[in-house]
Amino acid sequence: MQFFLRLSRYSAVLAVVLLVTGTTSHAQQSAKAKTPPPQTPATKPPPPPKHPALVDPAGPAISLQTSETIFDIAVALNACGYDNGLATSDPLRTHVREQVNAAVAQSAAALDARDGLCAYIEHHRIADSRLDLAQYVSLALYITPPPELAPSVEEADMPPDSTQVEQILPLLRSFAQAIDLHVIWLSNHPAYEALVAQLHDPITKMIVNTNVYLKMPASTYDDRRFLVVLEPLLSPAETNARVYGTDYVVVASPANGMVHMEEVRHTYLHYEIEPLLYARATATDRLLPLLKTVSDAPLDYRYRSDIVALVIESMIRAIEARTMDTGVPVFKIPENVPRSELEQFYREHSASIQQDNAVRQKLINQDMAAGFVLTQYFYNVLIPFEHSPASLKETIGEMVYGMDVDAEVHRARNVQFAEEGSTDVIRRAPVQPRGLDLAEIDLIKGDAKAATQLSQQALQQHTSDAARANFILARASLVSGKIDDAEGAFRETIRLSNDPRMLAWSHIYLGRILDVEEKREDALVEYKAALTVRDSQPDTKMAAEKGLKQPFALPTHQVSDDDGDDDSASPAKTTPPPSPPAAPQPQ
Repeated sequence: MQFFLRLSRYSAVLAVVLLVTGTTSHAQQSAKAKTPPPQTPATKPPPPPKHPALVDPAGPAISLQTSETIFDIAVALNACGYDNGLATSDPLRTHVREQVNAAVAQSAAALDARDGLCAYIEHHRIADSRLDLAQYVSLALYITPPPELAPSVEEADMPPDSTQVEQILPLLRSFAQAIDLHVIWLSNHPAYEALVAQLHDPITKMIVNTNVYLKMPASTYDDRRFLVVLEPLLSPAETNARVYGTDYVVVASPANGMVHMEEVRHTYLHYEIEPLLYARATATDRLLPLLKTVSDAPLDYRYRSDIVALVIESMIRAIEARTMDTGVPVFKIPENVPRSELEQFYREHSASIQQDNAVRQKLINQDMAAGFVLTQYFYNVLIPFEHSPASLKETIGEMVYGMDVDAEVHRARNVQFAEEGSTDVIRRAPVQPRGLDLAEIDLIKGDAKAATQLSQQALQQHTSDAARANFILARASLVSGKIDDAEGAFRETIRLSNDPRMLAWSHIYLGRILDVEEKREDALVEYKAALTVRDSQPDTKMAAEKGLKQPFALPTHQVSDDDGDDDSASPAKTTPPPSPPAAPQPQ
């Protein structure tokens, strides 16, 4: 359905503003009601979560370690009926359980402490055993070492699932004291260190091989950590991976001297690849149509709402398919074979390659059916990448920017999604938006009043991000029809900001307003200024060059989600995001 508009000159300016700031038509709002709204790159990421307690900000970027805190939590769970994976666990688990049971039997105080602990654990049990364990792992990562065993950050900064069981800590302290748990830890610490030594080489080899495939050195990003924590008292089948801002932590239990290396590697691939793509988050806007194709897929909400997350996970799954051990021995043609036998050898070689490819393709099909609809695309483009000297860091931009989005949308629409998706080993800590982050969200929702209030509050508090506050205030003023205020705030943004993207789009906004006000010469100055800023993003360049070629024109009608591609009528194409995220802050 189309809605024809007749506007006064003043209303026309407001209409341009609404289009530019991303206010949607009725048809688009209806479409968005059917699918989760995509995560917009117009929002600057909130501050990263605080480091987990076991992360040493001055320590190595990549480490393999143990933790007495996680040991204490694991002992408590084992003492209270946690038997998952006991039969396949390292013998050390049974040994520690026997020591704990003997210590508990030594005194009535120890029995009482254990009973109180177990009553709490039983009362907070979750039916899904993986989620039940996960909440305690999340808590263990954010509590200080014994004997304090206290939260290392404010409650608002703790992982949400951990706060559900935070009150176990007084009971855990009493239990640990009653059975001298620290002494039990010390007696078993050499065995823990032996496991670390045993797994050091396999994990190092995995990291080296992964970096060789990516053609990248081990990550040296500042303030980023990848930790593998060994805890043999947990089930080997229940690897727990966490991403807390820039910290990637894997808690794993060995069985037969080995952990689930594919899950550790999956997390490591996130650690290496996420910074490369989140740094280009604003350039993935053109991929947003893919989110509609996965609205009915069995995906976690994050992947149905955040195109960057969907791209990253699809790429990682494609890498895993390209590098997996299929179990199919590829037949090698012997050297110096008689010519008469070559044809037979070639047939055997070709047959083994086909079998190998069939196993890989089966995994790809499963990932596609789970909703990761770009896995096939990345699997295909990784083949020439493997034969190129360029690293993934050098190639990833071309992989994403060079994608034929229409072709991938068509491919995704033909995918028959599975009823149940695959479970991701990684859990992430949601970050509560504050201040200007909330203002951006309010503006996206169309609540210009709230966005204005938060922006003005930030300016009154003399925030160091005054340029961004003015940029939000300008757009909110446009939505409210306060054109003069908007112009003033955009010019203040230009005066204060050093961010190329924010500067360029402030000039473009001003140019479009001046075009509608029939001040073409002044508008041309703004479009030229936008190009001078050199934001380098294709949408900025396109918008500025289009403004130079012809005056910004009002649409004669609002279009539905499927009507054409005219950027003057498509909020999704004209919304100018500010600076892209500088580091991965997945929600």
